[in-house]
Amino acid sequence: MTDANTTIGGLGETGPTADDSYEAVIEASGRHARAWLSGVAERPIPPQATADDIKERLGRDLPPDGEPDLEVIGRLAEGIEPGLIAIGSPRFYGWVIGGTQPVALGADWLVSAWDQNTGLRAITPGAVAVEELAGEWLLDLLELPPQSDVGFTTGATMAQFSCMAAARNEVLRRVGWDVESQGLAGGPAIRWIAGEERHGTMDLAARYLGLGAPITVPADEQGRIRVDELASVLEAGDGPAIVALQAGNIHSGAFDDFAAAIDVAHAAGAWVHVDGAFGLWAAASPRLRHLTAGFEAADSWSTDAHKTLNVPYDCGIAIVSDPAAMRRALGMHASYLQATEVGADPHEKAPELSRRARGVPTWAVLRSLGRDGVARLIDGLAEAARGIADGVGALPCVEVLNEVVFTQVCIALDGDEATEALSERLWNEGEVLAMTSRWHDRAVVRFSVSNWRTDAAEVRRTVDTVARALAAMQAEPDPER
Repeated sequence: MTDANTTIGGLGETGPTADDSYEAVIEASGRHARAWLSGVAERPIPPQATADDIKERLGRDLPPDGEPDLEVIGRLAEGIEPGLIAIGSPRFYGWVIGGTQPVALGADWLVSAWDQNTGLRAITPGAVAVEELAGEWLLDLLELPPQSDVGFTTGATMAQFSCMAAARNEVLRRVGWDVESQGLAGGPAIRWIAGEERHGTMDLAARYLGLGAPITVPADEQGRIRVDELASVLEAGDGPAIVALQAGNIHSGAFDDFAAAIDVAHAAGAWVHVDGAFGLWAAASPRLRHLTAGFEAADSWSTDAHKTLNVPYDCGIAIVSDPAAMRRALGMHASYLQATEVGADPHEKAPELSRRARGVPTWAVLRSLGRDGVARLIDGLAEAARGIADGVGALPCVEVLNEVVFTQVCIALDGDEATEALSERLWNEGEVLAMTSRWHDRAVVRFSVSNWRTDAAEVRRTVDTVARALAAMQAEPDPER
């Protein structure tokens, strides 16, 4: 036995000791976390310092001698705080990011403490079992094919990558080309087809996979793919094809006509993928499930648990109805890896061999809320969006541009300059954060409701804050007079 002050592993005085142990570090980290969480709803939402400011606070140079663990934790928590954005605020609408459910945070801390490499079912059965249950529950909640494989990825982009990898390999396999052994060069060209208002990460995932730019299909005024135009695009060519549809337009929140679009795509032999980064969760609500009608007939789906379900970063979810296609595209085998003899290993459902058990917080939230609680969560987000649209839309000179069917609200004032000025004023005041974007060639202020704590009181506070900002703008003298 070594005593507490003995050098361990060459670490000297800064190595683990009785006074500087896991217990002390965890207690200190918990204290800082509680302080942050207790104030996040009322602190200014934007960061109050730049990245360079924070580097100065933390110290730019790597010291020759280390610091005790508790000093490191204190330096980190106190040094970084001015540079943190209050994503957990119930009035954060800047992007579809979401907050963190308490039970998900607790589960995530356990995931870090357990430190399981969740790649092999036989080696880390505890963590894998939890993730498999979470996947089974998700398929049940969303009413997707029960035989589907579910993979947990870093986010929506890699969930899309995983699904599109399965799609790419499968549509080539159907025409006799084995991309796993032959690669893409010299193979049949794949037509990948998407609506004009797709999310940019679909393009990114396709670029990673060597598919190039999409063939675009016109969208309607809410951003929904036009099924008649999709049919024309498919009829104009032949060969392997992938069609990407959308559950939740990033500006309007609109959902494609899945039943009609999938019928058209499947009639042409195409694989259909549904990008549902935040909108896929509408299927978990009896009140909103009509928005996703027919989407279960697609071939793959992607979503984010760290958005609408409110688990900590990161947790994308890739779902593929044909498990063999997913495993062929993403799996690997080696003699030193103890592959499971039952089912599939997690690394065959995601683009990583080594990863943390990011599906565990998803299980925790589903277990905590239950079926009815998930539905209430989804309904509450949609109700909050409707409340913001009604309240802000009633203010002078404000126009709500979209049909508010889910959790997105886009507003504009008279002219782009005024619209952008409103967003800037909200940012500077810090009580409500809603970011500008461009939609239909207009500047818009976009409210993305994705936090479980955004209730009716926070909606009223949001509307009041926007009203004050508009009144202040109108009271300012015209610089041209």
